[in-house]
Amino acid sequence: MRIYVALLRGINVGGKNKIKMADLRAELEKIGLTRVQTYIQSGNVLFESEKDEPSLRQDLERMIEAVFGIKLTVMLRTAEEVKGIVEQCPFPEELVAEAAATRVGESLHVAMLTEPPAPAGVDKLEAVERGTDLYSIAGRDVYLLFRDSIRDSKLAANLHKLGVEVTVRNWKTMNKLVELAEGMKRA
Repeated sequence: MRIYVALLRGINVGGKNKIKMADLRAELEKIGLTRVQTYIQSGNVLFESEKDEPSLRQDLERMIEAVFGIKLTVMLRTAEEVKGIVEQCPFPEELVAEAAATRVGESLHVAMLTEPPAPAGVDKLEAVERGTDLYSIAGRDVYLLFRDSIRDSKLAANLHKLGVEVTVRNWKTMNKLVELAEGMKRA
């Protein structure tokens, strides 16, 4: 069995696309996923499955639409991939600390994509005026370092220019998902 992390895009945000995590866990178990657990209300789910990623993603998206009436995209990563994302942050710790000291809230985020962006999408994002915000693309993940708020960031507002579905999580959430996945491995 492999441990997966599913990141649901756009649920329980601004009062839209509401799904209770207890209901989601129960429905995921009904489709054969085991050891299902959720973290906070924004659609972070850990579970075990023998299925491959494309099959799982399709199963999850279909179930959510059928049961909850919400059409959304699910980003999937293995526990190892999530751990690798955290371990391979391209920004030096000093730079992250400097950015964090100048703002309230999280400065470091990761945007997870359904697939690596095409060069044309990367060129479009590169052309965006982003002020002092930084990004680094690693396969189907984009590391984001905000000097001000993610809410006011032109970089964050233009991630769609990559031409791939995307969902963003802050660094605290990413670290917690690693911790939870490690706990599942030990259990």
